[in-house]
Amino acid sequence: MFDEYVSAALRRANVQPITLATPLLEGMTKHIESKAPGSMLIAGTAGDGKTYHCRALWTSLGGDLKTWGDKGNVKELKLADGRLAVFVKDLSEFNGQESDLPLHRLEKSVLGGDDTEVVILAANHGQLLDRLRNLEKRQGRKHPLRTPLQKCFLQAGPAPDRLAVFDLSLTTTRKTLEEVARAVAGHPEWDSCTRCSLKAGGKVCPIDENRRRLLGEDDNSQLAARLGDLVDLARLNGLHLPVRDLLALCSNLVLGYSDVKEAKENLMTCADVARIQDAGQVGKASIYANAFGANLPKRRVSERPVFKAMASFGVGEETTNGADGLLVYGKDDSRLQVDFARLVAGDSIYGATESFLAAQDEYLEGYEGARLDNGAAEFMEMLEDQRRRLYFTLPKDEPGYSRWAMTVFRYGGDYLEMIATLAEGRRLVSEVVRARIAKGLNRVLTGLLLENSDRIFIASSGGFTQSRVSVLCDHETPARRLNGVGMAFRLNATTGRPYLEVQLAQGVSNRVIFDLTPIRHEFLSRVAEGALPASFSNECLEDLLAFKAKLLRKAESVRENGVTDDDEAGGDDAAITLDFIDIEPGGRGLTLPVTVRAPA
Repeated sequence: MFDEYVSAALRRANVQPITLATPLLEGMTKHIESKAPGSMLIAGTAGDGKTYHCRALWTSLGGDLKTWGDKGNVKELKLADGRLAVFVKDLSEFNGQESDLPLHRLEKSVLGGDDTEVVILAANHGQLLDRLRNLEKRQGRKHPLRTPLQKCFLQAGPAPDRLAVFDLSLTTTRKTLEEVARAVAGHPEWDSCTRCSLKAGGKVCPIDENRRRLLGEDDNSQLAARLGDLVDLARLNGLHLPVRDLLALCSNLVLGYSDVKEAKENLMTCADVARIQDAGQVGKASIYANAFGANLPKRRVSERPVFKAMASFGVGEETTNGADGLLVYGKDDSRLQVDFARLVAGDSIYGATESFLAAQDEYLEGYEGARLDNGAAEFMEMLEDQRRRLYFTLPKDEPGYSRWAMTVFRYGGDYLEMIATLAEGRRLVSEVVRARIAKGLNRVLTGLLLENSDRIFIASSGGFTQSRVSVLCDHETPARRLNGVGMAFRLNATTGRPYLEVQLAQGVSNRVIFDLTPIRHEFLSRVAEGALPASFSNECLEDLLAFKAKLLRKAESVRENGVTDDDEAGGDDAAITLDFIDIEPGGRGLTLPVTVRAPA
């Protein structure tokens, strides 16, 4: 339906369509041309471009676009090899039992060995599994495709035999965002703006200004790169952002405006720009605020996953004393004036605008009543927008100011750098990051404020309990890989995420792995720097305690399969030695063996 709507809108507007790459089209075409038996599933979530790919495959195989645009959800095309290609545009367009027929044709091709047809079915993951589940109930049998497809979608399992699965939900990355941004902001139709009177006489058209900034004409694409960092972190945290959402994000970046009285639905049109210019309120179109949906009502932000994801980074709300000192006092403080001129005043459109400077003066110099009333609230809103702008505009490695400190992921930069290091084939991540993760891990595993970063204490309270404080060391292992034993960082090629691999003894069976998502990395890093585990994320704490339980079980298995020094010496059966963790004055932990003997 969305694909058909766009096609009709293009005809009405008489403009060139936005064209995006079809990353899986080449593989799809080759699969059909190879005459491989069976059928094809184009899977994904809403907005991934399933119908877009389906249409592209139709035309690449010689199908007529006019025929595709005719009414009907099922299209048939005779292939050169004699087979009939049956295209199902979108399974969700069928109501209830209407989907039984295409599913029967799919089953006949995949499981029945029928090679006269190749069914090309576009379907949402959940919709397809739900239809197969309903089919099972009505037919009183277990459908042979449901379980294999469920494992394929949710556990990255293999596709069923004779069914080629092309999952578009796995293709969205920062490169997709870069492509969408170029397609939107670099569209040929923008050439008409060069002759527009809204740009004449030194006037600033906010639509054109935002478009140029999105293309990176003035900052060497730094804005796009930092947007990509956030999209990557969201993806690695498990949030999927389909192409349709990235299109919405880029549209809002260019057209967003924070005052609904000046721009309907907070999106500018050319007709709004003259009025915005006359009012001197171009600053309300800031692309840096639009990136987080700050121009939109909270209801609309919560409805669209991409804006919900961007808002969740807390940019604008999170800050540092240094950043706020610069923004509030930098104009007048002689120690900050150079930085203020360079980092704030240098942008007269979205930085030190007349409105911002006037609100700043009123906040600092106005009478107390004005500061408590609307004046302070207005300046605080502007201050949030300036923090968002700083996130995107601060030069790389700017001394004294950190863009990541202005987000909820203060260690997000280290996390992305770790992935880049591992992706390049280098096994050794930054020593600072390794030591921080080891220290955070020790503090969670023991519940003690340990400073150790050279070894990992796998501790308990005397049993497999969920005790938060554990002083009995069941096993020690190096915090860096030595002779095949200890902690190491690895990269999961399927998810793109790093994971911790803790090897308690040589051999694959003696290792425990922990998926290191951005939120878990942030949790361990914050704990290492002194945050209380439960105050940051109870979910992360529970995940780490589950990891601790696995380590304890593996440590017990290693002990049972190994030979201890006591065994070799023929130790005293009436005595047991326990290793207790003691903390030295500097916070460094060490183990103290205590021998307990049974009474005579």
